[in-house]
Amino acid sequence: MPNHHLHAPLRPSQPSSSSQSLTSKILLLLTILPLTLAALAFVLQWRGGVTDPTTRWAPPGSNHLFPGMDASPISAVAHSSSPSDCVNLGRSSSPSFPYYHDWKFDYGSNLRPKICITTSTSAGLEQILPWMFYHKVIGVSTFFLFVEGKAASPNVSKILESIPGVKVIYRTRELEEKQAKSRIWNETWLSSFFYKPCNYELFVKQSLNMEMAIVMARDAGMDWIIHLDTDELIHPAGAREYSLRQLLLDVPGNVDMVIFPNYESSVERDDVKEPFTEVTMFKRNYDHLPKDTYFGMYKESTRGNPNYFLTYGNGKSAARIQDHLRPNGAHRWHNYMKTPNEIKLEEAAVLHYTYAKFSDLTSRRDRCGCKPTKEDVKRCFMLEFDRSAFIIASTATEEEMLNWYREHIVWGDKDVKMKLLRKGILTRIYAPMAIIQGLRESGVFSSVIASAPSAFSKENFFLSIDSSNSSRAVASESLPSRKLGKSRNNQATGRKVLETEVAALQEAAIPPLSPPGRDDDHHFIEEAR
Repeated sequence: MPNHHLHAPLRPSQPSSSSQSLTSKILLLLTILPLTLAALAFVLQWRGGVTDPTTRWAPPGSNHLFPGMDASPISAVAHSSSPSDCVNLGRSSSPSFPYYHDWKFDYGSNLRPKICITTSTSAGLEQILPWMFYHKVIGVSTFFLFVEGKAASPNVSKILESIPGVKVIYRTRELEEKQAKSRIWNETWLSSFFYKPCNYELFVKQSLNMEMAIVMARDAGMDWIIHLDTDELIHPAGAREYSLRQLLLDVPGNVDMVIFPNYESSVERDDVKEPFTEVTMFKRNYDHLPKDTYFGMYKESTRGNPNYFLTYGNGKSAARIQDHLRPNGAHRWHNYMKTPNEIKLEEAAVLHYTYAKFSDLTSRRDRCGCKPTKEDVKRCFMLEFDRSAFIIASTATEEEMLNWYREHIVWGDKDVKMKLLRKGILTRIYAPMAIIQGLRESGVFSSVIASAPSAFSKENFFLSIDSSNSSRAVASESLPSRKLGKSRNNQATGRKVLETEVAALQEAAIPPLSPPGRDDDHHFIEEAR
């Protein structure tokens, strides 16, 4: 019997009228709703009826943009006609985000402890401003800048003087004569550095400046004082927040001095221009490493250089302001009446950006008049690598210098680099880079320059930033520090007749010291036993 269902029509049954009505209403609603929302948004935007929550707390007149929303800084720099490196200090004409809206960082008197930094510098604004404002961010309120050379030129110094909390001291003849009367010249702790050129002369000059900075710090009501060079940044690791103020606030009251072991920059390119924002890899101090790791990887760490670090390895220190405080060279402080109670921090460090730029080779050469011989450089430099670098910079061609720089300073071997990173000898630190980039993107540095006295226009600033032949710069070189003490009659004789007991109490100043070498391995093993 044939199956009639095979011949049934394949047409679906017609939907009911109520189902059609419901579907039509849903489609109409889905069409009208987006149009209504779009119209409402247009009306509100046109009337200005919505307050953007990201701009509600921003400072008046600022450009309310998040990072990345402003124009490309690369294109801005590419179209700049300024010959100065300092144009990079302000890549945006207005702040791109409001987090650093109070760029003056003028801290209130109720914030404790009060921290000051003193330095002796001849650097330009392209180095000083990032260095200074980074330390302002982490809690430093006051700076005593002893300036010479480029730092003492009128346009640079006027900008520095306009920044709250900054005291600029010029190396004038009056300052030289005042320092010639320092008691340091009649004491023994620094005497082995007197009347020697280059680094020894700088070491004496720094000590004399530190002595004056102690007096100024006391008058300003400071609690702590730190001596740093402008190629060094404090890294306050270990604090509850990334704050030097918090770090020192937690130091027990009976501690007189805090030692920051130094980490040394490890550059990965030979074309670094701005070390603070381009260098993120550092070699850790031996104080922060297991001794078996330090000595076990010593050969890979030095790469044929004279020592584990290129330059010094004994850190820098902060001293509590108190009676009878004195410097003990550029790296330490001391007290005339007691031996300071000191602690060494286990996580915090000083980040030393040494030889981070290829031009650092020639800059050291140009500051010293020694002969490029192995014997004569010993008169100028305390550390072996500085001596080798001076000889290369004085005798080699540009191409030979670059090859030497790549071989001895640049970390180009990825395998060795990764091995030392895994062992903890090398480490990555990004906080300083992030802070300084944030300051730059916020327009802090360009605001400082724009806020300088009107007599010094931005155009004049860019024209003069690279010149150190100003009247103040010339005055700063009028009387070398190794001659400071010669104005005192019979000074050398006076030092010779000091009582033996007094001389014994005056420990010699601590110079920049290299980290332990391979020959010191047995010494640490004996100590461990």
